[in-house]
Amino acid sequence: MIRSATVHDVPEIRAMIGELAAYHREPGQARATEEQLREALFGELPAAYALIAQDDETAATVGFALWFPSFSTWTGVRGMHLEDLFVRPGARGAGHGKALLAALAALCTSKGYERFEWCVLAWNDPTIAFYKSIGVQIIDDWRVCHLTGEPLAALAAQAPPVGRGPAGRPVSPG
Repeated sequence: MIRSATVHDVPEIRAMIGELAAYHREPGQARATEEQLREALFGELPAAYALIAQDDETAATVGFALWFPSFSTWTGVRGMHLEDLFVRPGARGAGHGKALLAALAALCTSKGYERFEWCVLAWNDPTIAFYKSIGVQIIDDWRVCHLTGEPLAALAAQAPPVGRGPAGRPVSPG
């Protein structure tokens, strides 16, 4: 069964994020707290949304997908960025990952989103094979860029003042 996450799922989502980070060989990088996730998913202005995969027989949480809207300047239409897709090892191969992706694809089409995209680690051959089996196009010509920590702060320190737009509103959100 696939369903929308509720605030009660936050502890399980946090646990699975930790499991995903361990699988990605980066266990110390998953620092988001339950409080941060609760605000990001269920606060006044949600930053992201999540689906939960449950085992049909036991109702145990076996996976999740966390996504947020994106926007394409080329098409002028919103899309969906899948930040995390995770199925617990004991539940893999039972169709939960495909069901999560299918539910997200259905959400995309129902909202008129034209693009559904995400990243996959280059060494993750089983996952890449799974994605290709459902028709995913792997774009080798693009590279993911991350700017964090001290380099992010150093670049931010070089920013010129940002003006205000019409009616005195800030040019960007926040």
